[in-house]
Amino acid sequence: MIRTYIALLRGINVGGHRLIKMADLKAMFEAFGFGGVQTYIQSGNVVFQADEAEEPLRERIEQQIAATFGFPVVVALRTHDELARVVAACPFAPDALAEDERLYVALLAETPMPAGIERMLASKTAPDEFRVLGREVYLLYRQNMRESQLTNNLLESRLGVPATSRNWRTLTTLAAMSNSLAGG
Repeated sequence: MIRTYIALLRGINVGGHRLIKMADLKAMFEAFGFGGVQTYIQSGNVVFQADEAEEPLRERIEQQIAATFGFPVVVALRTHDELARVVAACPFAPDALAEDERLYVALLAETPMPAGIERMLASKTAPDEFRVLGREVYLLYRQNMRESQLTNNLLESRLGVPATSRNWRTLTTLAAMSNSLAGG
């Protein structure tokens, strides 16, 4: 069965390190025979269609990225339906944010264990807030992100799984792109 997927690469094109051109990434996905391949901005977002189950597909993509670009990259993979659910389930009101507030979502490569969620819930992140829902962590920044304790490193160390974060605009744009590709 053909599914529409969104691949979100962790930690590429940041500060001039681990550089991957989106044209090259798109070409790699197309070489796999995936359909409708589209990339969005330089942070490593790919919308595509494939007839494979999620976990072996994610592993295959990670292996090919390492072989093609020469370094390992963790990939968070979501189906179109999963990403639509992520957008719909947001516990914060995106339209009601104050001018200096920012909304992000950390997409986890795997579901965290209960002990990891407990460690995360014990974290002191005020005035910033977060909510862990399944394989996502919704992040509401009320201060400059550079001053926040709510970092990707904190998420990964407490939850025990790799994470990649996207701002709300990027996430909703990817949801719209996947909806279009899925024929919705």
